[in-house]
Amino acid sequence: MTEYQMIEGTETVVRDGTIKLHGPAGFEGMRKAGQLAASILDEIAPMVQPGVTTAAIDDKIRELMLDGGSVPATLGYRGYTHSCCISINHVICHGIPSDKKLKDGDIVNIDVTPLLDGWHGDTSRMYFVGDVPLKARKLVDVTYECLMLGIEQAQPGNRLGDIGAAILEHAQKHRYGVVREFCGHGLGRLFHDAPEVVHAAKAGTGPELKPGMFFTIEPMINIGKPWGKMLADGWTAVTRDKSLSAQFEHSLAITETGNEIFTTSPKGLHQPPYS
Repeated sequence: MTEYQMIEGTETVVRDGTIKLHGPAGFEGMRKAGQLAASILDEIAPMVQPGVTTAAIDDKIRELMLDGGSVPATLGYRGYTHSCCISINHVICHGIPSDKKLKDGDIVNIDVTPLLDGWHGDTSRMYFVGDVPLKARKLVDVTYECLMLGIEQAQPGNRLGDIGAAILEHAQKHRYGVVREFCGHGLGRLFHDAPEVVHAAKAGTGPELKPGMFFTIEPMINIGKPWGKMLADGWTAVTRDKSLSAQFEHSLAITETGNEIFTTSPKGLHQPPYS
């Protein structure tokens, strides 16, 4: 049976398998962290150009996080040594910034999580590098649609599986694969917490969605088969068939009447192209 736990304010919380239900203090903290995260993705959009290294983008993101009064939640997390994840083309997620230069035609996911006043604002967005082929653009568009269809199901009284069922149905209409190895997650004062938000699920299954739940929805959609594999670095996940992969991520809350997305773009840069 699913257990829920009320979190009234800024008390210490532990990863104990319970689903946390937050009050007004949590909503306020997550709004600030989420908007900082989204604004950082807005600010770096002009940098995502051919010839720019992913390390340079990582440096800029760290600078923006510190300037915003936060710290990068990923820096030092389980030994990770960067301030964001940057995943290019067939990389599903957790791409490590490096001296590799972006190339014309690349599609790129950038995933940021500033930790602001104890709250995690977790979001990712796709970017086009130069002239991107139509096939890749369609994948990115459908992935964004999957995210938003999943969010539509994030309603009080629905089940967690309703989110994944909506995502899976839409992706399969386009004969795309939905990655199973990675999922969304609860968050708040903890970076990763219950529940796991699976993006390929059966409607009507899973825990009931209740007001005060905070979690991410972050579908990873492949043009080819859904399966991925880990590289030797222990972080980078790539498609087994080397097909293109795309991802979008929002952090949100269940409210009494629906949901609240914490990480909407202040500049309206919801999906590429951004210019």
